[in-house]
Amino acid sequence: MQFRNLPSVDSVLAKENVATAAQSFDRDWVVDLVREALDSARNHIRQGGDSPNADDVAQSVCQSIEDTMRAEPRHVINATGVVIHTNLGRAPLSKAAIEAASQAAQGYSNLELDLATGRRGSRQAQLQSLLCQITGAEAALAVNNNASAMLLGLSALASGREVVVSRSEAVEIGGGFRVPDVLRQSGSTLIDVGTTNRTYVRDYDDAVTENTAAFLKVHSSNFRVEGFTAEVATADLVEVGRARGVAVLHDVGSGSLVLTEKYGMAHEPTPQESIKDGAGLVFFSGDKLLGGPQAGIIIGKKELVDQLARHPLARAVRIDKLSLASLTATLIHYLKDEVEQEVPIWRMISTQEPALKKRAKAWQSGLECPSTIDKSRSAVGGGSLPGETLPSWVLSLDCGETGAVEVMRRLRESSTPVIARIEEDRVLLDPRTVLPEEDEPLLDALRSAVNK
Repeated sequence: MQFRNLPSVDSVLAKENVATAAQSFDRDWVVDLVREALDSARNHIRQGGDSPNADDVAQSVCQSIEDTMRAEPRHVINATGVVIHTNLGRAPLSKAAIEAASQAAQGYSNLELDLATGRRGSRQAQLQSLLCQITGAEAALAVNNNASAMLLGLSALASGREVVVSRSEAVEIGGGFRVPDVLRQSGSTLIDVGTTNRTYVRDYDDAVTENTAAFLKVHSSNFRVEGFTAEVATADLVEVGRARGVAVLHDVGSGSLVLTEKYGMAHEPTPQESIKDGAGLVFFSGDKLLGGPQAGIIIGKKELVDQLARHPLARAVRIDKLSLASLTATLIHYLKDEVEQEVPIWRMISTQEPALKKRAKAWQSGLECPSTIDKSRSAVGGGSLPGETLPSWVLSLDCGETGAVEVMRRLRESSTPVIARIEEDRVLLDPRTVLPEEDEPLLDALRSAVNK
C-alpha cells in the first residue's frame, strides 16, 4: 500500500520549486534526480518507513541540486589546534600567494614566454632561481606533489636498476603511499638493508653492486622510532656514495626552510642541510612546513635535476600555473625574512601563549553558555614533527544535555563550517589555528550551535 502512495515523476516535476529548477538547469538532469529520489523513497519504504508525498520528494530534489551547486571544497574554520591539518587542506596560503594565484588565473600570463626576447621561455626559471638562492642547491624543479617528485626522480635515475633503502625507511607516508610501491612503479628494485630499528654505514656499502643506481633516504616525518635505534646521517651516506659512484636521494618530507628548534620543537631536517651534506637530489612538499601550495619540490645537483626535467614523466606531473604563482610568492617571503609575519602556518606556530589566551577569552565574552579557558596543547600535524606539540589555551564548552557530539555536528553544518575537537565530552576550540578574520563567523557558528 505504501508503494501505491508514492507520487509519480510528473507530479513531482509539476511542483513549483522543481519546475523552476527544470527551467534553470538541464531538464534531463532534474528528471534523473526525481527518479533517484523516488528510488530512495522505495528503499525507505522497504525498510519500514512511510511513503513521502510529492512535496517531500520535491524538497529532496531541490536539496540535491543545492548540494551539487555548492562550490567544493568549501571554506572551513580550523579550530582544532592542528596547524597543518591534512583533512582540511594543509597549509593556508599567505595573502601575497593568494593574490599571485588570482592574478595568474584572471587572464593570460607569460607562463612560457620570455618578455625580454619575445621567445619561448621556461615556466620555472624564476622558481628555480629562488629555490637555489634559499637552499644553496645548483638547480631546482617543481612538480605537482612530493609523491610524483620521488616517482620522477626514481624513474629518471633508477629504472631497471637497484635502489638501496634502510628497512626502517621503507615506510607508508600516508594515504596508502608506500615507498616500496613507488620504487616498483618507477621500474627500480628495492634493496632493503639494516633492521627495523638500526642501520649502519656498512649496510649500505655492502649492498652496492654494479646495478646500484642510488641510495634513498626517507625522513620519518609522520612517525617516530625511539629507544635502541641507529640511522646513517646524510653526510655519511654521501661519503659512501661518492666512494662507490652512487647518487644519494633524500626525501625530507615536510620541507621546513626554518629551524624548528627556535619554536621549542625538535629539529626537523631542512632541505638546506641536506644540500650542504652533499645529497644529489632532495625532495620535499610545498604545502606543509614550507607554507605554500601543493607541490613537490626537487633541488640538487644540476646534472641530476636536468635529467629529471628531460624525462617524459616530467610533463605528466608538472606544476600548474596557479600553484607555480603562489609557490613563487611564498618563497619570496623567505628571501624577505618575513615568514613569521606573512606565512600563516609560521604565524600560527610562533604565536605565544598570552596572545592565545587573550583571544580565547574574547571568544568567551561573546557567548552566553557555560565555558572555561583552559591550558592545552596544539599540534603541528600534516606528517611533520610527530609527537611534537605547542603550549596553547582553548575555549572549552560545557555542552550540557545537548552533548559534545551534537554541538560538533551543528558547528560542521554552519554556513561557515567550524571544525573543533572533543575531549571529555567538551568541545575545545584552539585559537592558534583560527585566522584573525574568522573570529566573527566562528562566534556566529558557536552562538547558533549552543543556543538551538
